[in-house]
Amino acid sequence: MIKKPYLLSPGPTPVPPEVCQVASLPLIHHRGPEFSAIFREVTEGLKYIFQTELDVLTLTSSGSGAMEAAVVNILDPGDKALVLNAGKFGDRWGKICRAYAVDVQEIKVPWGAEIAKEDLAEQLAAHPDARAVFCTLSETSTGTVYDIEGFARVTASTDALLVVDGISGLGAMPCPMDAWGVDVLISGSQKSFMTPPGLAFIAFSPEAWRHVESSRLPRFYFDALAARKGLQKQTSAWTPAISLIRQLHKALEIMQNIGLEGLFSHHRVMAEATRAGIHALGLELLSENPGNILTAVKTPAGLDGNRLVKIMQEMYKVHIAGAQDPHKGKFFRIGHLGFTGGFDIITALTALEMTLGDLGYAHKRGDSIRAAQAIIKENWQ
Repeated sequence: MIKKPYLLSPGPTPVPPEVCQVASLPLIHHRGPEFSAIFREVTEGLKYIFQTELDVLTLTSSGSGAMEAAVVNILDPGDKALVLNAGKFGDRWGKICRAYAVDVQEIKVPWGAEIAKEDLAEQLAAHPDARAVFCTLSETSTGTVYDIEGFARVTASTDALLVVDGISGLGAMPCPMDAWGVDVLISGSQKSFMTPPGLAFIAFSPEAWRHVESSRLPRFYFDALAARKGLQKQTSAWTPAISLIRQLHKALEIMQNIGLEGLFSHHRVMAEATRAGIHALGLELLSENPGNILTAVKTPAGLDGNRLVKIMQEMYKVHIAGAQDPHKGKFFRIGHLGFTGGFDIITALTALEMTLGDLGYAHKRGDSIRAAQAIIKENWQ
């Protein structure tokens, strides 16, 4: 039997065929007019998704490179920063800051828990010398989304910059940089941007740029001033990932044709369909405030969560993600991000039902499919 693979991880996400095809085009030179025209249009497309009039810089790196760029470009050695740690990537903000001798003060909550803007306000009052607040729009390790608009209202009355990891959330849910007053916003190519991994994006507010110009942390490859100078010449500071940028150019064209509201609506429907199926199976969500990017599901009692993910991947070729350390096996994550459609969700739930049956979990076959179908059919346009 032919076993077709399906990618439903939180990242990388499926890439549209027309975006894949661009990778086969002959290379062009990155210092010529053809690349400059593409790079200019890519930058404008990124500004549309970021909802900003500011420059958006494109880096050849994973999203973690943009996280590091955010830290090294706005802080000085010994600066104090507040880090909102509610999962693997909130924790990563702290690790990057500590690597550069930044004084980290954490607001740490259990994985999947919410963080109220009042908690941030309390911590900023206790640490008025904090130079930045590092937080996450959508915590990819748990599927939880956070109140960035509320956080921005809190930081607006302080001297702290608000730095937001929008790597998995941007393009799938609202986070208008200018309207909300976000100071630094980052993202990556392999999530809602429907492009292979390897590109990261970062934008700075005018106030953040003032910090960039005076920051004394060491940096070279991730120097935002060098990247901005290159952008002014419609190119990159360093040799770019030419084929990836051309693929992104096509992906942004698709995203702009759909429109932001269309993208948000699509991801909402995919999330609702997935969760309808999960609830129909009697399974429990991990997150207190799940978003449209992925659904984290607690492993049923008595089952091996790692084995569940392995069976889905190896037997049924549906690639979802397990929980990350230190919670491996305790829950699993189904992505519904980027170029993922309703029938992909049906396929994932079918494979999940078959896997649960293999593991001895009692459920009525087809319940999750019917529940998801109802949501998809209701929103089919």
